[in-house]
Amino acid sequence: MPALTFSQEEIQNLANEIKKQVVPVLLQELQQKHLPPLLTRKQFMELVDIGPTKCNELFNRSDFPVTRELGHPRVITKDFFEWLSWSANSAEISMRFPYKAI
Repeated sequence: MPALTFSQEEIQNLANEIKKQVVPVLLQELQQKHLPPLLTRKQFMELVDIGPTKCNELFNRSDFPVTRELGHPRVITKDFFEWLSWSANSAEISMRFPYKAI
């Protein structure tokens, strides 16, 4: 079976093209679902289909778009989708070096 090989530039171009196509679709779904600008913890867990442990993990990350200014933690919906897009792109870049040096 023939094997396909891609250069880093081709992979990056492909990733950028996918991102260009996926982000508008996600934003459209966001508008269709009429999500509030701020999601409660419960709403966020239902939206992304995760449990409380993973939710705590995300809420305690320094780069995650959560605000505690209103008393209880809230996820800023628009910033979440931007973070998700950025996070996915960063993961692709880090796949070149999947292991960290100790």
